[in-house]
Amino acid sequence: MTLRKLPAADIGAKPGVRSDISQQALSRWTPDLLASTETENTISILDVIGQDFWGDGITAKRIAAQLRAIGDNPVTVTINSPGGDVFEGLAIYNLLREHPAAVTVKVIGLAASAASFIAMAGDEIQIAKSGFFMIHNSWVIAMGDQHALREVADWLAPFDGSMAEIYADRSGQDVKSLTDMMDKETWIGGKDAVDLGFADDFLPRDQVSVSHDEDATASAQRAERMFDVMAARAGVTKSAGRDLLASLKGGKSGAAPSGMSGAAEIDAGVADLLAQVKSLKG
Repeated sequence: MTLRKLPAADIGAKPGVRSDISQQALSRWTPDLLASTETENTISILDVIGQDFWGDGITAKRIAAQLRAIGDNPVTVTINSPGGDVFEGLAIYNLLREHPAAVTVKVIGLAASAASFIAMAGDEIQIAKSGFFMIHNSWVIAMGDQHALREVADWLAPFDGSMAEIYADRSGQDVKSLTDMMDKETWIGGKDAVDLGFADDFLPRDQVSVSHDEDATASAQRAERMFDVMAARAGVTKSAGRDLLASLKGGKSGAAPSGMSGAAEIDAGVADLLAQVKSLKG
């Protein structure tokens, strides 16, 4: 157990229910923020939580393997993530919570949704002054009639309760206040995060850097993740989604118009791909 003896998170699964990600969190995510200093005992959570079309993303399996390699030594966890799969996030939280040595969490940009309660596993939590937490209730995609959807809603309620308790235990806020914050989706800036107990201190400014190709890299990664979300919501299979996105990357059919550059080219290409997604549904 970690030094704070944090509460465990209950994890479950339900057939026909898939976790979802907030588009607002994706739009506010800056993917190319990096930690300026890392050690061999650093775990980087700098992507969506859960596996995407390409097999990328942060999974509990990957974190478990890194923790095994680190052994019973202190670990630093660097976070800049728009969130993602709530159940993968809860599993990662449990893994970090059960680590036998100190866990230091550094939020260098955004810790939204599933990434926010992963951060709560830290014995010490630092956040950049310009960083954010975002907390909300579980987001899922489900299909069925009124009875099936009511059952899904009832099934989700304990997960939201468990997350509120985790936030409360780590921050010192009361559960009712946190439940209200989750109900309305709350963005918590660096100063407020420290004041409210979500973080213990500010991250030194010199510990955050940005890659040199900031605009192109950030736009491309955001566009890919947005495509993943929209394609999943449209019911497109992973193989079809991979083929469509590969056509954009490879400049084949469906690629972005030539003569454009940077974010404009990416946005145009994604718009074209989304039109193809809609045609697949038809």
